[in-house]
Amino acid sequence: MRKVLFLLTVLCLSSVAAFAQKGGYAGTWTLDASKSKLDERMRIESMTLTVAQTETELKVTTATKRAAPPADAQRPPGGGGGGRGGFGGGDGTTVYDLTGKETKSEIETQMGKIPQTFKAKSEGGKLHLSRTLTTQMGDMTTKETWSLSEDGKTLTIEREQATPRGTNTSTMVFVKG
Repeated sequence: MRKVLFLLTVLCLSSVAAFAQKGGYAGTWTLDASKSKLDERMRIESMTLTVAQTETELKVTTATKRAAPPADAQRPPGGGGGGRGGFGGGDGTTVYDLTGKETKSEIETQMGKIPQTFKAKSEGGKLHLSRTLTTQMGDMTTKETWSLSEDGKTLTIEREQATPRGTNTSTMVFVKG
């Protein structure tokens, strides 16, 4: 009986991993703000993820509409924030290697080129993504854990952003559109 239970468990886990590896995240995802727990500093009104996935690559294109900052909001010294909507919140396309390799690139900012490193790992039916920017102020890291509902129509992203100014967390719930 234990062997049968063990084999069924292994089969279920490999099915979930295979689903995730063969494009389970692919599609257009729209943020359900009512089910999400967003850090108020994010000021997200709406967000769409367009995800393309192969066995070796995950390509994520983000489009975000943000609310204007409150009139009494304090700006960090030097104008801060950059042109990408703040770290980890910038729109654009990010490509992750799903074979376990770390990838590196640079982004152009107002302060010059900044190196960035991407990592992706599928484990236990979840996808773990990280992005690190190395700036003059220190490293800024975003870690995300992606998980799909059983029917594949809901994507939940647990996000932690760590910067020299502090750490914030959020849970974003997306529906497939």
